[in-house]
Amino acid sequence: MSESNQTYGKGPTESILSTMNQDGSRNWLRPKLAKGKHYYRRFAVAWGLILTFVVIPHLTMSGKPLMLFDIPKRQFTLFGTTFFATETPLLLLLLLGLFLSIFLFTALAGRVWCGWGCPQTVYMEFVFRPIERLLEGSPAQQRKLDKQGGSPRRVLKYFIYLLLSMFLAHVFLSYFVGTTQLWEWMHRSPFKHPSTFLIMAGVTAMIFFDFSYFREQTCLVACPYGRFQSVLLDKHSAIVAYDYNRGEPRAKKRQRSEEPPEGAESWGDCIQCKACVLTCPTGIDIREGLQMECINCTQCIDACDDIMEKIHKPKGLIRYTSQQTLETNQKQGILRPRVLLYPLLILIIFTALGMALARREAAEVTILRGGSNPYKVLPNGQISNHIKIKIANRTPKLQKYKIKLIAPKGVSMITPINPLVVAAQKTETAVIFVLAPRAMFTDNGSLPIQFTIDNSSDYKTTRKYKLLGLLKGINPSDLK
Repeated sequence: MSESNQTYGKGPTESILSTMNQDGSRNWLRPKLAKGKHYYRRFAVAWGLILTFVVIPHLTMSGKPLMLFDIPKRQFTLFGTTFFATETPLLLLLLLGLFLSIFLFTALAGRVWCGWGCPQTVYMEFVFRPIERLLEGSPAQQRKLDKQGGSPRRVLKYFIYLLLSMFLAHVFLSYFVGTTQLWEWMHRSPFKHPSTFLIMAGVTAMIFFDFSYFREQTCLVACPYGRFQSVLLDKHSAIVAYDYNRGEPRAKKRQRSEEPPEGAESWGDCIQCKACVLTCPTGIDIREGLQMECINCTQCIDACDDIMEKIHKPKGLIRYTSQQTLETNQKQGILRPRVLLYPLLILIIFTALGMALARREAAEVTILRGGSNPYKVLPNGQISNHIKIKIANRTPKLQKYKIKLIAPKGVSMITPINPLVVAAQKTETAVIFVLAPRAMFTDNGSLPIQFTIDNSSDYKTTRKYKLLGLLKGINPSDLK
């Protein structure tokens, strides 16, 4: 038998994913809660974010929802300002500014977003896991239930998880349809709005699956942020780290009466209690250095500080620090090229965004060619062009837009609705037929014209357009 066959089935000897056992089965993490100063700070931040998430859909600003992402209508309202899908440069500037802000926070404070602000961490550690501990007990008691299988307490936990998932799904949906529309749907039969009901049910199912089964694997497997940290972090970034200079060599209490290893003057402060490992929500050992799985939740800091206090050692064996500080034993300043460059770029981007918003007109006018044929030759010899003028009203009030054809002379316009009435934050389209004598068209078969769009109060614009017609030398009768 070959060597490979002899070792088959024994499992890998190297490190594997913390949520996986050696045989490939799921390793359910049951972290022990460590309450310390960082935990209480995160608790306040987390519940502040949760309340903000729930309240925002009910708030308005300048007569508009504070946040509303109306995908079917392609309108996105943020802090009283509505962005249309056609305003790609503005949306691009906004997203670019947000991404650079994340880069700046990461360069300064590491994965502070993952541990303190990410919805996955916030809801998992401050809503779902507390319910689990309340109903199932300590991590040891939870592991017993894992072996027992079905349990009334576990069934009750999943039922509460389902109710919470439904609530969060409705809150999430309110960001896309608004609270008024959502409230109306909630009081109507699902058969009257099946598509939105299925969306809500699907979101509920995904939230339930995430927090009841997938859990920390979202951070370890699905989220790309941890894999980006190699380029977002540098040696000066603040991270949660174990001070190996102070902690090594490690030894349990009973070993400390023995001589330390060769080359070490004394034993380190780490007593191999593994409190940092037992409390880690992603199941890693922080003493192994910077790892992709670490979300900077600071649970290991609180756990280690508690142990250090009990054995009368200084706190901070695990703390917020930087790789550079650990290597040199000297505190480093926060100023460095990327920390200066990111704020400068953010300032430039948001300044440009502010100037663009300040100069943005009260309406957006788009002239489109209508119909399948670019033009038609009428029996009287005139050329007819079918045109659509789309007007997006960006103001908070209903507006009436008068459309006029001002040039050149000899060209006429027919439209069934003029002025065009457009509700606040809505878009309407005017259908127009422009008639022009054939003789007015140039050699290349085009004719420049001009429209004015006026709401009779604070908005007026002039737009140019080119009509299409017959080329010179072509007889209209030949086209029949």
